[in-house]
Amino acid sequence: MTEISRSEELSLSGAALRGAPWKAAAVAGGGIAGVSLFMGWVLPGSPSLTWALGLGISLFALVAAIGAVANPQVGDRTTRQARLWSLQHPWKFALLPAGITAVLEYPVQLLFDGEGIFDAAWDSLWRGALVYLIAGIITTAMKGRARSSQ
Repeated sequence: MTEISRSEELSLSGAALRGAPWKAAAVAGGGIAGVSLFMGWVLPGSPSLTWALGLGISLFALVAAIGAVANPQVGDRTTRQARLWSLQHPWKFALLPAGITAVLEYPVQLLFDGEGIFDAAWDSLWRGALVYLIAGIITTAMKGRARSSQ
């Protein structure tokens, strides 16, 4: 088996995410952000827009990632092969959703939380690392789908 480059791994992850349930991910992320913000108003303490948006972004990326590999036999040939690769290499696949989370989270931390550029980067990297861990674990648990699809 030949080794593939990092850019090819990124392309395979992106191809697998091409068929992700983006509408469901947006609804889930927006819904949890709204609920989180509402709970901040209802419960004692002050609501945190930064926390709510961060939670929504994280759930958005997780739903997209898990939904993308949930049905590896669906889609065109390229998407199916990318999904099978993602299920066989869950930790490499999880890097893209984690990166998406960190990139989307950075302006939220920077603008809404009023942090400096380094603190905002640090917080977004931590949130991305959490998404990486969760997506990697769930995708690893789904590895059997890759074997049953071949």
